[in-house]
Amino acid sequence: MNATILIIEDEAAIRRFVRPTLAAHGYDLIEAEDAAHGLVLAAERLPDVVLLDLGLPDSDGLDVLAQLREWTHVPIIILSARDQEKDKVAALDAGADDYLTKPFGVSELLARLRVALRHAAQTQAGTPEPIFQTGELRVDLARRHVYIKDQEVHLTPIEYRLLTELVRHAGKVLTHRHLLREVWGSSYSGESHYLRVHMGGLRRKIEENSARPCYLLTEPGIGYRLAIE
Repeated sequence: MNATILIIEDEAAIRRFVRPTLAAHGYDLIEAEDAAHGLVLAAERLPDVVLLDLGLPDSDGLDVLAQLREWTHVPIIILSARDQEKDKVAALDAGADDYLTKPFGVSELLARLRVALRHAAQTQAGTPEPIFQTGELRVDLARRHVYIKDQEVHLTPIEYRLLTELVRHAGKVLTHRHLLREVWGSSYSGESHYLRVHMGGLRRKIEENSARPCYLLTEPGIGYRLAIE
């Protein structure tokens, strides 16, 4: 069955741009011009992914996000002209899975959709794949081993927890707050220097050039993303 994508977006130009692109790649698209209609369609049609604009005419997109998160774990990708770091962090911390700043390209949108659908499938399966691989990085989650170019890399416990959290959400932006909470605990949510130090150590071990990483990507002012494409 084709994946169903719900777009909640009041700009007709964006909907016209998205419509043929998704149809050409086998997605079924349903559209809403405002928050009220979008929330109804989300409940009635149970889409596989929601594309959500933050600047809706009848409600702020963050409020729509909060209402959806009250009852569904459907992947939600924010589409917004708001490009401030605080807006992106607020959306991601509120439960969004990803954030695309307008204008965005076709290839970027399709890549983010593939990541969102992959996460949804893993969530439904209940367990992640025991072996994760992207490029020359391989993580054996069952045996807790990490390899680069088939050579085992020895990580500290913190580095390993940091890497596996990124692996579990590969392709998705994880905010500083999220990583600090999941790796160190909720009392460390403001200690971003811990994250910088250990991310630097992790990069030195798995990146060919830690100054120009190809796996552990920085989203400036927001967090980190483990690249998978």
